[in-house]
Amino acid sequence: MLIAFKFKLALACVAGLAGPLAAIPLLSDRGARDASAPVEQAMVELKTGTVSYRTAGDFRRAGKPAEQPLTTLRMERPLAIMKHQVSAADYQACVDAGACRALDRGVTVATDRPVVQVSWHDAEAYAAWLSDQTGDRYRLPTDEEWAFAAGSRFRDDGLAVDDNDPSRRWIARYERESGRDDDSATRSFGAFGTNENGLLDLAGNVWEWTATCFERRVLDDAGRTVRENANCGVRVAEGAHRAYVTDFIRDARAGGCASGVPPSNLGFRLVREPGSWIARVALRFRPAPSIAPS
Repeated sequence: MLIAFKFKLALACVAGLAGPLAAIPLLSDRGARDASAPVEQAMVELKTGTVSYRTAGDFRRAGKPAEQPLTTLRMERPLAIMKHQVSAADYQACVDAGACRALDRGVTVATDRPVVQVSWHDAEAYAAWLSDQTGDRYRLPTDEEWAFAAGSRFRDDGLAVDDNDPSRRWIARYERESGRDDDSATRSFGAFGTNENGLLDLAGNVWEWTATCFERRVLDDAGRTVRENANCGVRVAEGAHRAYVTDFIRDARAGGCASGVPPSNLGFRLVREPGSWIARVALRFRPAPSIAPS
């Protein structure tokens, strides 16, 4: 068991576990959440459309780094996604219910602040709990869905590759990412603006977990994928830039293996599956089973 754990650490490039063990978070005067009240989520419904999308992952051609292919991605069905990230107060309600892991020390619990310092597994646990509480099915978005919802806030992370000096690409990535605002303090919803789709705080100082696994792909001379290998112990996180973070990391600055400059905060928003309310209504009004007379 210990050997397997160390192997996963080495594979994911983890320098150390993130942050202290679970402790009491900071409660603000806006942190109270009535556990008996229905969990309501502000959602944005996006129609079908297209987005210019560069596939996430590591690409190689003829044994050398290659630029990710840029394609036009079409979303074939509407997308319902949370208007803002899951709040710290909403996540704390899941903790209080015993369905989510406790937040670390220093996380401000408030209804108008995003939950941060949560791992991919924490986000999955919250999605499962919220689905159970509401009757709808909530899940993390794929990287493609996040890019579509982000619209103009989605950052193309493509960088030209110099076959004679691959280090130029790494330096260019670092310079681009290190120029961002490094203030990691969480802010009230809306502090980072609203995009053209009505979503708040995309590409702010919170990187959002997605369902997409990190992949390594080998391309042929025409740019087609000839071999791919997925590592689902590392997931794509989207924010001011794309990052690849180990799934159990809560604070990438303290040990997560991210591409370039690590994310300031790790949080998430969820997608609601279309038509899930039909199943909820059907369940609510399902007739009671009849009892045969004895």
